Amino acid sequence: MKVTPKVKLIRYTADPEATVALAAKLCYSDRELDDLTDNIMAKDNSTFIARLTDMGHLSPIEHASFTFSVEGVSRAFLAQITRHRIASFSVRSQRYVSEDSFNYVVPPAIEALGAAAVARYVGQMDTIMDWYRDWQSALGRGEKSNEDARFILPNACETKMIFTMNARELMHFFELRCCNRAQWEIRNVAWQMLGEVLKVAPNLFRDCGPGCLRGECPEGAKSCGKRAEVKARRDEILKASADKKSQKSDK
Repeated sequence: MKVTPKVKLIRYTADPEATVALAAKLCYSDRELDDLTDNIMAKDNSTFIARLTDMGHLSPIEHASFTFSVEGVSRAFLAQITRHRIASFSVRSQRYVSEDSFNYVVPPAIEALGAAAVARYVGQMDTIMDWYRDWQSALGRGEKSNEDARFILPNACETKMIFTMNARELMHFFELRCCNRAQWEIRNVAWQMLGEVLKVAPNLFRDCGPGCLRGECPEGAKSCGKRAEVKARRDEILKASADKKSQKSDK
């Protein structure tokens, strides 16, 4: 069955912006920690957070962490996201979980070719399922058979995962993966992740996204040339997160 990416922010540091502000102000304050903490928690830290990021003083930002659940993504996506090494990953195992009826991702370029092309692709996935079941049967089924039968599975096969990144690593992730030159699947997930964290820490992530949003495109001659389109997408997410926060405060 065809699947599409679904991203949820499931856990995050309590009061992430206050935590970052506390860590940063501690570096320059001679006050007792309890007093400093009370002062931070009692005030709006948005201006200080903005100044902190503008200064490039980013080590305190590492104290805020965010945990996401992601499903409806391919094993090809898994190979890409695990290149971001300052993160923790837990992934559904193809050794312990049978893939005899696996879901799969259909690339948009194949969908764009029309119904006949999609039907051909689906037929190929069904054939691979049959091959997988055949090897499971030949190998005796169970954990050991899954372990070796999985070698025939395609990159399209769906996986599910939970992963955690700190805020500084997320900023780097968004810069690389929200870019139009990033592969379409991880780009889709990155924009969903950005929308999620903006709901809970808008001041931390207000300027996040591809490098072209803050100056010249770092891709140089390989630039997509769509800065205005990218900015409009980021602004739409900012507005949606602000509306969501306003709805919560009205309740």
